[in-house]
Amino acid sequence: QVQLVESGGGLVQAGGSLRLSCAASGRILGINDMGWYRQAPGKQRELVAVITSSGSTNYVDSVKGRFTISRDNAKNTVYLQMNSLKPEDTAVYYCNAKVSSTPWYDFRDAWGQGTLVTVSS
Repeated sequence: QVQLVESGGGLVQAGGSLRLSCAASGRILGINDMGWYRQAPGKQRELVAVITSSGSTNYVDSVKGRFTISRDNAKNTVYLQMNSLKPEDTAVYYCNAKVSSTPWYDFRDAWGQGTLVTVSS
C-alpha cells in the first residue's frame, strides 16, 4: 500500500557530495519519523539520520557536521545531503518512514529498496 522510492546514489570521490531523495507514495494518511539507514558489506544496518514530523533531527556521531537530513511534508519526501564523503561511508542506504494508512494513525515501518553509495579514495 505504501512505497518508498529512493534516488541519488552513485560513485563519488572522497571529499565529494551526494544528495539522496526518498519519496513516499500510496495510501498515506500520516507520516511520523523519516530516516536513513545504511548497511556496509559485512556489517549490520545502522541508523544514519532521522527527522521527526516537526523537523527535529538526530545523527549518528560519524556523520555529524557532514550530513544533513531534511524533509518536504507536502511531497512526502525526505532528503539526505552528504558532504565531505569518506570511503567508510560506502554502503547501501535505505530510506525508512513510519507511515499510517488508517484514520486512527496506526504508524508502521515502510522501507525503500536501497541505493548504493560508493566513495572511492
